[in-house]
Amino acid sequence: MSVRARSRSEPELTFSDRELIDLAVAWLTLSVAFSLIFAPVHAGADVGYFLGMVGLSLVTVGVAFLLHELAHKVVAIEHGQIAEFRADYQMLFLALMGALVGFLFAAPGAVYHRGRITQRENAMIALAGPVTNHLLAIMFLPLVLMPAPLGTIGRMGVWINLVLAAFNMIPFGPLDGKSVYDWHKGVFALVFVPSALLAGYVVLFANPF
Repeated sequence: MSVRARSRSEPELTFSDRELIDLAVAWLTLSVAFSLIFAPVHAGADVGYFLGMVGLSLVTVGVAFLLHELAHKVVAIEHGQIAEFRADYQMLFLALMGALVGFLFAAPGAVYHRGRITQRENAMIALAGPVTNHLLAIMFLPLVLMPAPLGTIGRMGVWINLVLAAFNMIPFGPLDGKSVYDWHKGVFALVFVPSALLAGYVVLFANPF
């Protein structure tokens, strides 16, 4: 997600200590949350399998999340913005609690950017995240037919990236889709409809394992 603010400062591609900590915490929390969805913990559960799932999620969810947010940051800076990721610790906690009961709401934080900007430029910054997830899904796709663990990584990578792209394109609140919808409803539909269809397909018919 990306959120707009204003400033006159000159932008530069740097990462503060706080930003790196927020990215690391969000990466780990989302990985655990997705692992709880894929391998629910219950009495008699295989802890080793769950920990292995956390490892796979760190690779797949980690790449999907980090590159999604980095895309927002890079495109924002290209448009003259100061941009930095901030984790939402309340939403991260809710993601873990929701995953425990089988429901995941993944809104770990946002790249906040400030500076003079047009509505179109703001929409381009927002689109960078979901579009990056679609590109990553394509990159993971060749791994799908390979034997484990590469095949599992491929299926998880495709599944997670398509779901994250569709979720972030929802036109609500701080999600990326809202900025795109407010700017141009035709472009929004062009991205949202296939994103929703692809995500619906993998959720209903494609087992990531």
